[in-house]
Amino acid sequence: MEVTIRKDAVAGQFYPASKEEIETMFNHYNNIIDDSIKEKSILNLKPRAIIVPHAGYIYSAFTANIAFRLLKNSNAKCVVVIGPSHHIYLNGTSVSEFDTFETPMGNLPINTKLVNELIKKFGLHFQADAHSEHSTEVQMPFVKNYLPDASVIELVYSNEDPKNLVKVINYLLKDEDTVVVISTDLSHYYNIEEAKQLDSVCLDAVSNLNLSELHEGCDACGKIGIEAMLIAAKENGLESTLLDYRTSADASGDKSQVVGYMSAAFSE
Repeated sequence: MEVTIRKDAVAGQFYPASKEEIETMFNHYNNIIDDSIKEKSILNLKPRAIIVPHAGYIYSAFTANIAFRLLKNSNAKCVVVIGPSHHIYLNGTSVSEFDTFETPMGNLPINTKLVNELIKKFGLHFQADAHSEHSTEVQMPFVKNYLPDASVIELVYSNEDPKNLVKVINYLLKDEDTVVVISTDLSHYYNIEEAKQLDSVCLDAVSNLNLSELHEGCDACGKIGIEAMLIAAKENGLESTLLDYRTSADASGDKSQVVGYMSAAFSE
């Protein structure tokens, strides 16, 4: 039987197409963390889930990297990446039914057994054109780097009820060897002052697992995923730790139209 591959659609655009370039970036970010982090104990967290951004690496990979570095502590065998669809409208959530996920760091096996379970239990479907999505793809080189032996699952949603995703996340978290990655950027194209104001609502909501606050001005493209994660965190007794926040202005210097990025870890 022919192996089907989820091709890397945005390598060379959102992130380098070369393994060496990606490794150099990650090593650089880790050196910065080691030199500058004040709360060293954070590096010992063992997350069951993380929230990470999904912009081009030059803008958001530092913020994502610290979360994936902690995710390595979980020694997870399966990583489920959940992200919003930016280009294809779909009802509900599509789960990738390919066999393998291509990355410049080496290919990742897709956990087809668990994929089939999720389809049967939760009515997920497979919409192939939804799986050229950057919000999920940019996370896979991190997974391959930090959890090289793990399998993966890619879930892409657009018109979805957060409560449906909560059920999926709760089911996944029952397995100690499975971790969840929620992909989202924050506010888009406001000036730096407006962006920081809007993003502070998201940051507080995530930090305090506060659902009502999430709906008081948090402007995130993956807000459905965030909401589902906050509910699941409460139901599973997980605590939230904010790891990093910055905007595109940190990389570009342009403060007139910025995008916000955050990362957070959810641990027992």
